[in-house]
Amino acid sequence: MKVAVLSGKGGTGKTFVSVNLAAAAHNATYIDCDVEEPNGNLFLKPKNVTETTVYTLLPDFHEDQCNGCRKCVDFCHFNALAFIRGKPKVFAEICHSCGGCRLVCPTGAVTERKRPIGRVACGTYGELRVVTGVLNLGEASAVPVIRAALADGLTGEKHSMIDCPPGSGCPVLESVSASDYSVLVAEPTAFGLHNLQMVVDMVRLLQKPCGIVINKLDAPYEPLEDFCRQSGIPVLCRIPYRETLARLNAAAQIAYEQDESCRVFFDALLKRIETEVNP
Repeated sequence: MKVAVLSGKGGTGKTFVSVNLAAAAHNATYIDCDVEEPNGNLFLKPKNVTETTVYTLLPDFHEDQCNGCRKCVDFCHFNALAFIRGKPKVFAEICHSCGGCRLVCPTGAVTERKRPIGRVACGTYGELRVVTGVLNLGEASAVPVIRAALADGLTGEKHSMIDCPPGSGCPVLESVSASDYSVLVAEPTAFGLHNLQMVVDMVRLLQKPCGIVINKLDAPYEPLEDFCRQSGIPVLCRIPYRETLARLNAAAQIAYEQDESCRVFFDALLKRIETEVNP
């Protein structure tokens, strides 16, 4: 079972839910796809870590073979190529490594070279396998690193917990696409509801079944409850706002291991998700 945990905004408790679900599942894989700011490893503290570099392919032009036909520039829908003062120019930040410029070049003036953009770190925490994608500073696209992390992490264990990036952009779409079920973490505020509505639209576009976890609940927020009822999306659980959990998070402790009531919450949440996936 592959579970994607996502939220419309940062700070709702997405990593908190992902890490503790993985802890509840025991023999499972935690995959941190929030590659711009991965922090699940701060809680899980993996050992025996190995790293692999993630590369993309970048066009390499041989000017002595280029006849200036501009077919490569015309082909590139991402505007990553230009022809300046009689020479081809590639803008690495917006190149999508599709290889089309190489295919359309009539003189064979375009080859491709590998460019490192990040890494994937794999380690273990008890029975858990911990996979962390890390995007290099300054890189524009997180998608290739997310793909590499998912390729390393989704290897057939009983459960995989995918900690997605916040928001509803391309990195989130890539992270959710490999899942069987989406857990949407929401905070009971007007801002939280607004952003939840965006990710609900996204997972429905992908035709992924989903449920909602309301986190940091100190009092019922009726607009959020009404939205869940009207949308027909089940509320999987409501996690209360408690100082104990806040302190455990601040100390990078796994609440499932330290707090009995939290253990009950996440055992029940895991069983509910299993029921939703396999009714």
